[in-house]
Amino acid sequence: MMQSFEGDPKQLSPLVLAYVGDAVFELYIRTQLAAQRGRIHELHKAAVHYVQAKSQAEIVHQWEPLLTEEEKVIVRRGRNARSTPPRSAAVADYKYSTGFEALLGYLYLSRQEERLLELLSHLHVDLRDEDGRIRLD
Repeated sequence: MMQSFEGDPKQLSPLVLAYVGDAVFELYIRTQLAAQRGRIHELHKAAVHYVQAKSQAEIVHQWEPLLTEEEKVIVRRGRNARSTPPRSAAVADYKYSTGFEALLGYLYLSRQEERLLELLSHLHVDLRDEDGRIRLD
């Protein structure tokens, strides 16, 4: 099902990396939530919470001490890429979420699955998280 990427992901636009990273994160979140067996409306509501710009910005800020210098460069490239944020997101959150997604896309396309899962494992995805906060180890 998965096609391998031929080429150097560093040569891709940070927005292309973010495009792939968005799909990677969405699939990860949906997979984690599906295992919790909620109603479809609950699953969707929880997924939207995790994939919104504000939540992704919060995650990448909390990951900062865990990131290598190379990963920080990818986040910075994504954060500084020219794009137009949606009205529903604060500009700063949108920029950091783009950096977050660029990092996930880069790790995925460069076949660093172990590192990708290591970072994602710090995120606690809980369908029934009442206070709406993103929890990390």
